[in-house]
Amino acid sequence: MSSSLPPHVRLANEIAAQFAHRPPAEAATAIATHMKTVWDPRMKNALIAHMQAGAQDLDPVAALAAQHLAAAK
Repeated sequence: MSSSLPPHVRLANEIAAQFAHRPPAEAATAIATHMKTVWDPRMKNALIAHMQAGAQDLDPVAALAAQHLAAAK
């Protein structure tokens, strides 16, 4: 992973690391719930766009959380 990751990718990956002890589907749901509640809409939209553009450097669980966010729109 590059140290020059966009903030939405870096933060999503950091959150996903905190949920690594949970099953991926459960973790992604919890992460998406957190993002819906706490994240600024611009950050959520940037993450969704990043995921839809190929999810480069995005943790797989964070990408799944982004899919949940996109589906909730």
